[in-house]
Amino acid sequence: MRIKWFSFIRVTGLLLVLLYHFFKQAFPGGFIGVDIFFTFSGYLITALLIDEYTRSKAIDLLGFFKRRFYRIVPPLVLMVLISMPFTFLIRRDFVSSIGSQIAAALGFTTNLYEIFTGGNYESQFIPHLFVHTWSLAIEVHFYVFWGFLLWFLGKRVANHKQFRGLVFLIASGLFLLSFLSMFIRAFFVSNFSLIYFSTFTHIFPFFLGAVLATLTGVRETTGRFKKNVQLWPTKKVLIVMAGSAGFLLLLSLLLDFNHLLTYLFGFLLASLFTAVMIYTARVLNDKTPNLEEPRFITFLSDISYSVYLFHWPFYIIFSQLMPNWLAVLFTLVFSVAFAVLSYYIIEPYIAGKKSDFFGLTLDLSPYQKWIYGGFALLSVITLAISLTAPKVGRFETNLLVDSLNQADNNMNRTHTLAAGDASAISNVSIIGDSVALRASSTFTEILPEAQLDAAVSRNFTSAYDIFQNQIDSNTLAKTVVIAVGVNSVGGYQDSLQKFIDGLPDGHRLIFVTPYNAKDGRIPELRNYELDLAQKYAFVTIADWYETAIAHPEIWNGSDGVHYSDSSTEGAKLYVQTIQDAIQKAAKNPAKGDT
Repeated sequence: MRIKWFSFIRVTGLLLVLLYHFFKQAFPGGFIGVDIFFTFSGYLITALLIDEYTRSKAIDLLGFFKRRFYRIVPPLVLMVLISMPFTFLIRRDFVSSIGSQIAAALGFTTNLYEIFTGGNYESQFIPHLFVHTWSLAIEVHFYVFWGFLLWFLGKRVANHKQFRGLVFLIASGLFLLSFLSMFIRAFFVSNFSLIYFSTFTHIFPFFLGAVLATLTGVRETTGRFKKNVQLWPTKKVLIVMAGSAGFLLLLSLLLDFNHLLTYLFGFLLASLFTAVMIYTARVLNDKTPNLEEPRFITFLSDISYSVYLFHWPFYIIFSQLMPNWLAVLFTLVFSVAFAVLSYYIIEPYIAGKKSDFFGLTLDLSPYQKWIYGGFALLSVITLAISLTAPKVGRFETNLLVDSLNQADNNMNRTHTLAAGDASAISNVSIIGDSVALRASSTFTEILPEAQLDAAVSRNFTSAYDIFQNQIDSNTLAKTVVIAVGVNSVGGYQDSLQKFIDGLPDGHRLIFVTPYNAKDGRIPELRNYELDLAQKYAFVTIADWYETAIAHPEIWNGSDGVHYSDSSTEGAKLYVQTIQDAIQKAAKNPAKGDT
């Protein structure tokens, strides 16, 4: 039994995910599209299992897992095999440790792989081609756990009412346990990806959907639900459903991945609005027996899972080769084409069914040799790439070398004098992110007097922790350079003010303006930092943003954040920009000077 209007929920989830990946600066909270899928999957799976128990007083666990296998695994394998030949078009950095990534994707452990390898969901460089399968991993974890649990309950309860009640209580308890774990842990982690990827902390939308399933159902609905179908006006149902979708869109515009409130309330609100959409769509189905769902929406809903799988590796690959708008266009064309191939042809064929392509029944038996041959060829290519891929990419290798250079530089630190306040020139510390880390050897050459403390994915929060530790240990340099910002664009006003307020008297502060060619919010952050320099005499700006704009040649083949691997000029320009700011700051008063 297909419920009309449910397709709008799937399409909404897919749309928000695509907008987030394609236009992150405009839709910074679009990642909640995954939570829409989570909530809907929890609802649909639970409702179908309740219906099955109500009909037959038992749950066919093997049949349940078989259906999940045929729906999940074939598109996933197809996505991996088809994506791999395209990697010949881009740098080998993108296939470093690709064998481990494939194993994690096919083993439904990508979320654990990303946690254990220190992955960051919003990584600014060399994103994993299959990182998006973290959500599929959590989904499969839910299916296995929930399938076994409901099968076990079905063998222990006497009737369907008791079964539905127990499912409600258990799902409610697990929902609260998981949500509270995210809520509490959010106060204690420096990298939110740890709780974002975690099955335990991010599985609660499934259980919210399960709770909702006990209150409605697909075939076997509750008495209260049937009364609501009779009592609620169709116009009211439409308004509530559309309003919920509107609130989800609003969250996609407002939420920030690295903001605490996202983990305290953002994901919860997304799941609740999705639950309202599900309930109203279910009501609308029964109130509109003579209306049909738009065929285009049904089509998009059918291929949504496969489009989700294909879009990420294609977008990563195409975005390395062409402007963003063209990469988006190519990604959509290829993703939809292969999703159609998967859903309408390959998946039915693997399941032993006839392939029905828009009413045209296809008999693939004459083409079995071609199908198996193509599968074998793609498998050989994938295996060859996996075996020959570097364990660590060039970019990450360079970062490791830069980290060693940074440590060596700090152990052999020297001091030099120049015009202005001597201590401001000779006593300098730089707290930076991966952009600063990449320039560690150049810092040694140009600014040997400076002590560099830089790390990958560092944001304002972690930088402030280092800043405060240096204050507490009485090791804070006379001139402090804060070279972060690209990893924490949201809420930067409060973060910057904390540095200014916390800076002790007698010290100077330098902010390095960040640069990211793909993030339209960066100029706003930069302008705010320039305003702070006008407001506070002890604050100076090292305008890396201006330097980066003036030298487009250093960005060829880069990710738009880190200057090109082949450009030694990029590191030199970066350090010289900071050096000029240090010399300028030395001529300005320190904090507390009159």
